[in-house]
Amino acid sequence: MEKTILTIAIGVLALLMLCLMYRVVKGPRFTDRILAVNAINTMITAIICLLSRYLAVAYLLDVALIYALLSFVGGTLLMRLLAAEKEEEDEA
Repeated sequence: MEKTILTIAIGVLALLMLCLMYRVVKGPRFTDRILAVNAINTMITAIICLLSRYLAVAYLLDVALIYALLSFVGGTLLMRLLAAEKEEEDEA
């Protein structure tokens, strides 16, 4: 029963990630795309955690933690890049 629920949860998250991929490709603004990628990375972290429970292996939780940290750093760098470009446009 537990594996069935985990499988359904992973499937739902995968479908939601496909919906967010539309926003990444068709997003009207750069910030919409960044937020969609950030949401996809969060869902990937959740899927890794669910797979850890499904496969009964604890090391995947470490992988999920590292992935979440890298995702956070990448998102922060992209937002700083966007802020720097905005400042250059305001100065010109």
